[in-house]
Amino acid sequence: MQKRILGKNGLEVSAIGLGCMGMDHAYGPSADRKEMIKLIDRAVELGSDFFDTAVVYGHANEELLGDALQPYKGKVVIATKFGITGTENKDGRPAHVLDSSPESIRKQVEGSLKRLKVDCIDLYYQHRIDPKVEPEVVAEVMKDLMSEGKIKHWGLSEAPIDYIRRADTVCSITAVENQYSMMWRKPEKELFQVCEELGIGFVAYSPLGNGFLSGKYTKGTKYQEGDFRNFMGRFKPEVIDHNQKLLDLIAQIAKSKKATLAQTVLAWELAQKPYIVPIPGTTKLHRLEENLGAANIHLTKEELASINEALSEIEIDETHF
Repeated sequence: MQKRILGKNGLEVSAIGLGCMGMDHAYGPSADRKEMIKLIDRAVELGSDFFDTAVVYGHANEELLGDALQPYKGKVVIATKFGITGTENKDGRPAHVLDSSPESIRKQVEGSLKRLKVDCIDLYYQHRIDPKVEPEVVAEVMKDLMSEGKIKHWGLSEAPIDYIRRADTVCSITAVENQYSMMWRKPEKELFQVCEELGIGFVAYSPLGNGFLSGKYTKGTKYQEGDFRNFMGRFKPEVIDHNQKLLDLIAQIAKSKKATLAQTVLAWELAQKPYIVPIPGTTKLHRLEENLGAANIHLTKEELASINEALSEIEIDETHF
């Protein structure tokens, strides 16, 4: 698989990575460990070497990667996260417990190193900013962890532009990880420009809109207990109806490229910017193979321009929750 460079510090990763959240978190019960190890093995075999996890997905998620990637030490890139230390119930919904105090970060990194069975974390994101801690303070801790050999690179997820700028002045940021897809294009408005200005890579989570853009879900789809899509606005019947025009457009493009809808969406994302790396998640081997196959689909500048023009004419209901 082709490679891409994240950030000005030269972190090289496969053009498409693997988001591992759904193996333990957000989409129902944890997946079978043996099957997930087989899936991760297959990802490596197909050339994907970039794996994304987080402690809030459950200790088991980091432990899974630690076990599965032992044979590939030094040959793969593991990204994990700090800053969300748990969840609490607020108004009937789960809410993040945030803690990016220096003491907490140091405790969190030690736990992740142990569970991942590594001496150094390749890419360490602040999962969500902690309003009680200034960005310069967090960045200073990252600089210390780098000098101690505990992390190689660091990044931010869903951080405000000003926060990114301030943190980057203290310790160079390698990547930002934000939601980005054909139905959630907010990073295009300002964030991409900032990435280019500061030399920061962009890692796209939910590149398939939590699976919606694959075209495999309908108004009648029933989700397992514990699956966030039971509550996500984009999976409400009226929102699905509203966004059907987008699926129709993707299907039209997919037919012309002899590709699936998911492959078409991921190929579009790769064509948007050379520093974008999508990390679609899956627990199914055939979906993994389908997703990674998107790296072989090329969109010309003319095709990309035509798609973007068509997208601009579709009013997307961007409801997330």
